Amino acid sequence: MTYERTGQRGLEYYPCRYPNSRILFRGPKRRLQGDYIAFLGGTEIFGQFLREPVPGLVERALGKTCVNFGVRNAGLDVYLNEPTVMEAAASSAATVIQVMGAPNMSNRFYTVHPRRNDRFLKASRALQDLYHEVDFTEFNFNRHLLHSLQSLSPDRFAAITEELSAAWISRMKHMSMVLRNPKILLWFSEHAPDEDDFALLQDPLFVNRAMIEALRPYVDEVVEVVASSAALVRRTDGMVLGATDRPAAEELLGPIAHQEAANALTPVLSRVLR
Repeated sequence: MTYERTGQRGLEYYPCRYPNSRILFRGPKRRLQGDYIAFLGGTEIFGQFLREPVPGLVERALGKTCVNFGVRNAGLDVYLNEPTVMEAAASSAATVIQVMGAPNMSNRFYTVHPRRNDRFLKASRALQDLYHEVDFTEFNFNRHLLHSLQSLSPDRFAAITEELSAAWISRMKHMSMVLRNPKILLWFSEHAPDEDDFALLQDPLFVNRAMIEALRPYVDEVVEVVASSAALVRRTDGMVLGATDRPAAEELLGPIAHQEAANALTPVLSRVLR
């Protein structure tokens, strides 16, 4: 595999804030005027280690401004807690919403950080009662928490997956209704949505096909992009990495996969924007 090394700091993302938002987004900062396309999503939309992630590739293909509101490790709470971003997305000509994992949002069992949604803050009384033998002060990240709880008791863990699924669907429906403009739901992953079961180690976590299908009436299009074998084998080709970035980069989708996603989105956006 090939990649570009840029020293200790790696790629410059030109972080910027939009008015009244507390979140730093990938820059350069764009003007929120005219017929721009808004992109909401996690690390993939942000474009970690990539010179040109999906939003930039779509912008080049369509000749329309694409605003990258992607946030690393984002869950739905990042956006639902930021009225400014939701207003900007609602004012766009169209919004692309990447399917984000269900664990990175507050729910009946635990609370996450409002902006760093992958961070576990506290367990509710319901979770403490369900797993009475667990010391929840040992956990800082949702994934570590959920992996440990599933390993400890798969039977009890079923209550958590049921809660995550219901909360995710409810919040996605709410987001879709707040966004009055055309909406495209983007599944962008190494694998297709599972029919029924959830795979803890595969992103987006705890989202299956039934959950995607439940949202079809609330969006204009669903675009499903599964990275090709070539994209997975050559995932770091063209990435821009600092001296210690490669282990993290090998877990992400690279430039080839992003081009595949842009190729799938471009004709759909062209049709929606007519």
